[in-house]
Amino acid sequence: MLPELKLRHMGMFVWDIQAMSSFYQEVLGFVVTDAGHVRDHDVVFLSRDPHSHHQLVMETGRPPGSGPGFGLQQISFQVSSLQDLRVMNKLLISRKDVTLIQTVDHGNSWSLYFRDPEVNRVEVYLDTPWHVEQPFLEPLDLSLNDENIFQSTHARLVGKPGVMPMAQWQQEMAAKLKARLGYQSAVTL
Repeated sequence: MLPELKLRHMGMFVWDIQAMSSFYQEVLGFVVTDAGHVRDHDVVFLSRDPHSHHQLVMETGRPPGSGPGFGLQQISFQVSSLQDLRVMNKLLISRKDVTLIQTVDHGNSWSLYFRDPEVNRVEVYLDTPWHVEQPFLEPLDLSLNDENIFQSTHARLVGKPGVMPMAQWQQEMAAKLKARLGYQSAVTL
């Protein structure tokens, strides 16, 4: 039987640790919890959770010439409301060190994607109350009010495979995990 696992932090190799650390502090609100030197590299630990020493670790040593997303697919951060997503969108648009801002309706989430100063893909998202089979990508217009966004997403989901209330999907997933792992999983991100 596999042990229960909880995602707690992720790390990335960077070229410019000062620029990257500043970006994640200024744009995403992280706080430096520690910094030091290890394996001939500088390292910075950052968190937004008072119960976690670090949620993000940055370490110098990214190979010169390595392409976008070297060893990293994306970093995803959840927000609590569509208004939070709008605030992030406005902040990102104002920044010169942010590129490729894209808003996406995934049916199960409303997402804002962008590239950080070292071209890593970052997602800020809000869960919707629905599940739909993925991938599902439609444009998201954050200039609409909350009610119109909800209605637009709901209308797009009609007739799509796997559409159900998120609570139902979570119950089904919990049963699958219990069958697979032998106990009720409490995995959180």
